[in-house]
Amino acid sequence: MSIRPLWPPEPPGGGDRAPEIFAGGGGTVRRAVVIGNGCAGAENQCLGLVRALGLADRLTLFRIIRPTGGINKWLQFLPISLHRILDQVLRNILSNTTFTTLFQGKLLAPYSVSNVQSSGLSSVLEADTKKIVTLVRDTFEKEGLAVVVACGRDTISYAGSVRCLAPDNVFVIQIQHPRYRLDRFDLVVTPRHDYYALTAKGQQEVPWLFRRWITPREPPGPNVVLTAGALHQADSATLRIAATNWHDELASLPKPLVVVNIGGPTRNCNYGVELAKQLVSSLNNVLETCGSVRISFSRRTPQKVSDLILKEFSTHPKFYIWDGEEPNPHLGHLAWADAFIITADSVSMLSEACSTGKPVYVVGTEHCRWKFSDFHGTLHKRGAARPFTGSEDMSDNWSCPPLNDAIDVAARVREVLRGRGWTLG
Repeated sequence: MSIRPLWPPEPPGGGDRAPEIFAGGGGTVRRAVVIGNGCAGAENQCLGLVRALGLADRLTLFRIIRPTGGINKWLQFLPISLHRILDQVLRNILSNTTFTTLFQGKLLAPYSVSNVQSSGLSSVLEADTKKIVTLVRDTFEKEGLAVVVACGRDTISYAGSVRCLAPDNVFVIQIQHPRYRLDRFDLVVTPRHDYYALTAKGQQEVPWLFRRWITPREPPGPNVVLTAGALHQADSATLRIAATNWHDELASLPKPLVVVNIGGPTRNCNYGVELAKQLVSSLNNVLETCGSVRISFSRRTPQKVSDLILKEFSTHPKFYIWDGEEPNPHLGHLAWADAFIITADSVSMLSEACSTGKPVYVVGTEHCRWKFSDFHGTLHKRGAARPFTGSEDMSDNWSCPPLNDAIDVAARVREVLRGRGWTLG
């Protein structure tokens, strides 16, 4: 069995070019500014949309860096501005030699005085509203208008402030629902399941006291774009490159090649070793119809889960288990797999796999609740994913229309820009 030529559609072109500045205040958007929070899942969504807009080679990445070390891990719930102030106070206290001598080795021992974070990317700038506004204003005549794309709780105030200070120079898109004051952004991009608690079924299941904390308070307005899942960068161009890069390692594997992606429990999709045992049993049941199986764990995978999987399959000739060392085979797996088995907790992994149009099986949906259950219901209704029961014939190459969330959102962005007399260049 050879790899099936099912690729996500190419991002649409930028359309006809327009004059740089013309009557009515229009102009050309020729660059992107991404405001990230250091979380790969969130930044991947921003970069996926930028790719779909055709601006991947013209972007500037700013990153919001929270303080780390010591008790900072317990302060992540604070607004970032307050968190930084408190962190600085603690560092000033720790700089006192007498105080440090008295308490070193006790409560403050894990608290590192140094707060240098290495991002691994020399092109990443620390986020600062004034710097971003100055950048888009001072280079406006030469570089044109800018699309600002942000994702994550910490980025909300930055993105909203940039739009407030430079509304004539930017088009601001906030990914993931900011919960209130949506008028601070030109567009808000969020999964449909974020509105689950406002549905009739959601209001029966979600306790009233929890609704305001886990869901938007009002139905989506005209500047809200709903997606089926998470945005990502695994478009057709990316997967073609990955297919080439991983050809020597993956092309010759016995078919069908089944890729198993294992995440980790979350608050609304909680599971443990029992799910790993269920997965082991089901994989053993379908082994006859598998040519080869490759398993990847995530950083959230509990040690007990990974140990159980390793004990069962690490010496099996059909199995390869990624050890976490670079290079990460994830994109190669997306390109070359004939089918996927994915734990129910990861919206991003499921979204990427469903964008290929290949068979996707989900394990552990029974452990999910509320909006996670709604997400899986959406995938099931669209025919994008099926439950993994252990009775499947893994050579059955059923398919469905790929999820095209990034391309769909990009089309909506172009539509709104045209309404302003702006165009993507």
